[in-house]
Amino acid sequence: MSCKYLYELEKVLLWKLSLEVVILEEHDNTLLNRREIKSLIKNSAGKVKRADAADIVAKQLNVNRNVIIPINMKSETGKSDIYATMYIYNNEDEAKKYLPRYRILRNMSNEDRKKLLDEEKASRLKAKQTRAAETKSGSRGGKK
Repeated sequence: MSCKYLYELEKVLLWKLSLEVVILEEHDNTLLNRREIKSLIKNSAGKVKRADAADIVAKQLNVNRNVIIPINMKSETGKSDIYATMYIYNNEDEAKKYLPRYRILRNMSNEDRKKLLDEEKASRLKAKQTRAAETKSGSRGGKK
């Protein structure tokens, strides 16, 4: 590797390690079996993606990354901080039960999301083809 790439790698690693998360509010929602966390991620506006923010919070709170769902991330004009709202569920099944599907898909990696959507598309196409074959074979008798 050249020095340029090593320098960029070191810069990225230092940036990820320098992010500071401050928990502003933590609420235990017993009705929906989740914890709702409002946090402040310092000096990260425009630099942090939802997945990275969830990783940082998971590391700080010592929970599994898959049960943290980022709901809202906002930054204010002229400030470098992000205000984030995240839900922490007890397990992934409860998150799938209570949240809309797009929130779950948003939380997946691109490869996993594409794989899941392709599998669903293939199963719908196969079901459509079997229905078409059944109606075609059933209508051969014609009208009497």
